[in-house]
Amino acid sequence: MQLVAEYSVTARPDRGIVEVYDADAYLGDEQALQAARGHVVAGNGYHLYLHSLQPDIPVHITIRLWDAPAPPPADADGHTTITLDSETGILVINQFTLGPAGEMTLPQPGVYEGTAWWSGRQASADYYTETLQQIDEHWEPERITQAWANCPTPERYVLDLARTGPSAEEDD
Repeated sequence: MQLVAEYSVTARPDRGIVEVYDADAYLGDEQALQAARGHVVAGNGYHLYLHSLQPDIPVHITIRLWDAPAPPPADADGHTTITLDSETGILVINQFTLGPAGEMTLPQPGVYEGTAWWSGRQASADYYTETLQQIDEHWEPERITQAWANCPTPERYVLDLARTGPSAEEDD
């Protein structure tokens, strides 16, 4: 198994969600969004929603493309199988209110399948809750920002994908 491409970005999980989607898939999917809240990662083929347990501490998103599907690491906190159809060959990593955190240009458009896995999710949420309990009227916004930056356990989501075929649009 050989790594073909990799892209990493940090994103704020606004409302607890970061989304990854094909550049032409502007419309969200409420059903997939709700599924992510129950299953951590869920999608509809064009959109993936990654659900964090906190809304403010930036999370690390990595998209790795392999020449063959890669299994999740044994030390992942959890994982699920995913499919992303990218007709444009461009994936957008989006924060609801703040807008795109970044985008990855794929080697070629098509259907990508693989595994989404995560780590540090509960530890980041616990740190967030503990920090909120310490905040009082004497905390300046800069101090809160610094507290989020000092989270001892980074929250990380990795999408390990391999191209499995052309997009549905390409088949027509």
